[in-house]
Amino acid sequence: MMGYEGCGETFNGICLCLADCFLCTRKMVYTSICFANSFHGYIFPPESEIITPFTAMWFLGVILLLLHRFRFCSAILDPVDFLALQSIRKSLEDMPGSNYFSSWDFTSDPCNFAGVYCEGEKVVALNLGDPRAGAPGLSGRLNPAIGKLTALAEFTVVPGRIMGALPSTLSQLKNLRFLAVSRNFISHEIPATLGELRWLRTLDLSYNQLTGGVPWAIGSLPSLTNLILCHNHLSGSIPHFASQSLARLDLKHNDFSGSIAPGSLPPSLQYLSLSWNRFSGQVDRLLSRLNRLSYLDLSLNQFNGPIPGCIFSFPITNLQLERNQFSGPVHPGSSVTIQTVDLSHNMLYGEVSPLFATVQNLYLNNNRFTGSVPTIFVDRLMAGSIQLLYLQHNFLTGMPINPRASIPMSSSLCLQYNCMVPPVQTPCPINAGTQKTRPTSQCMEWKG
Repeated sequence: MMGYEGCGETFNGICLCLADCFLCTRKMVYTSICFANSFHGYIFPPESEIITPFTAMWFLGVILLLLHRFRFCSAILDPVDFLALQSIRKSLEDMPGSNYFSSWDFTSDPCNFAGVYCEGEKVVALNLGDPRAGAPGLSGRLNPAIGKLTALAEFTVVPGRIMGALPSTLSQLKNLRFLAVSRNFISHEIPATLGELRWLRTLDLSYNQLTGGVPWAIGSLPSLTNLILCHNHLSGSIPHFASQSLARLDLKHNDFSGSIAPGSLPPSLQYLSLSWNRFSGQVDRLLSRLNRLSYLDLSLNQFNGPIPGCIFSFPITNLQLERNQFSGPVHPGSSVTIQTVDLSHNMLYGEVSPLFATVQNLYLNNNRFTGSVPTIFVDRLMAGSIQLLYLQHNFLTGMPINPRASIPMSSSLCLQYNCMVPPVQTPCPINAGTQKTRPTSQCMEWKG
């Protein structure tokens, strides 16, 4: 029995192209065609031959051989996932300079596409766009077919020009643990249905054009560890967060408002940034619970009331409380080891605590502090331990420093616009103004 031209392997002279089609491949798009063609043209004997018992036995042997070989082949991608990837691809394009989609050839194995990761026959991770820093991103819209990838545990999109709303079908990804679509042009509101993703740990929608509020269902996510929504146009109040593992909450540069109840934020928080919003109310009871914080930025809001002394003992390297309406005296419980403390542009009063002399960069300017600056500040300033000390625009009455003292070049001091003539002339920031001393009438009226 003669073989067939172009056949890679024969059995009793008959081509085994069916096995070639199936051997260790996921090319499901052509599998059915290959299967049909194989039976039509290659496996069966030519029509001129008579089917005999020997031929039947031969045919059975071929089938058993093919089944044996097929056992060792890798799984074929689930057809639903395959079609979902096709729809996602049709809705997106490479931006100029990007060739991310060059590997997305649907005549080949989709699990070898850039950014596609599979387990068995399912897609478990999808990272859209070239992850290299500075690489051009993608343009277009996110297709609702993303919800068909039901085994997806991770979905990310690199910075680019993807527009439109987040698909509500994301709520169908019940296994999703990591969702990051940042630095694009995603608009509309955050879908409340994301609250159905009970295993979600990280939600990063930062640097987009989202509007509306944070759905209360997001706050109820039990496993949420990182919530990053900064640099959007979100407004309203923030929800109560139920997760006791929430470590990072970044809401800066939005339009949130209202007060924050003491029990709204869990004590597990390590990073809290609420700057550039319109939050108001007191935070002393709130902050007293968050003793694991390593970063705190509440600047440029409307918070008021006292600053709790306990926060100066938190393991923080940078404390930003400037440009609020905090008032009252400030009394740290012990020497402050935080490298940078910014309490400027508030309504704090009383004497400057000597416990702040251990801070490298201290901003107390534009408050209502009175009295003389403690001597320990002079000692540490002259030793170069204090790199920046801004005390301008207060009601301070003295600083025990020798007028001939030479302040180290590595240090900056500003005493401008207080109730004294600055004992030393030092460069000050431009926004400190040109007046060296506060008018006497203001110093007489202010009692502290």
